[in-house]
Amino acid sequence: MELLSNFPLWVALFSILFAQGIKIPLAYITTKKWDFTLVTSTGGMPSSHSAAVTAVSVAIGLENGFDSNLFAICMIFGVIVMFDATGVRRHAGYHATVLNQLLVDFNKFVTEAKSWQKKEETEKREELKELLGHQPIEVFFGVVVGLLIALVGHFYVVI
Repeated sequence: MELLSNFPLWVALFSILFAQGIKIPLAYITTKKWDFTLVTSTGGMPSSHSAAVTAVSVAIGLENGFDSNLFAICMIFGVIVMFDATGVRRHAGYHATVLNQLLVDFNKFVTEAKSWQKKEETEKREELKELLGHQPIEVFFGVVVGLLIALVGHFYVVI
């Protein structure tokens, strides 16, 4: 039953759900298309990873003190997660974009060069996921979301 009263855990989980859910209306504003797959996708605005690690860090800081060892561990973990989101994962997304274009170009070449190749075979290939990482602004707003949810949750739920 202690798990049910674990404020840092619940505020982090809520931050993930909120950040993932808000991606749908934000994407609609920019694209005028509803894309409900964003709920389970990586990347996009805001970063749910950044929201979660910020929320858990702030919650740990509020409960155990911002000078505690546990808060220090959470902060370092959070910085690593956010650095990875803006670095390695974002560049992996760029690589996926280039590879997907190469695959399209190659398939077009093969189709034109060999008319006997069946279309169904090329349609069975999955594209690599391009939206893997985050732009720095997406991470920033993930931090803002996590911070606000942790603070509001602490002052209205815990106290």
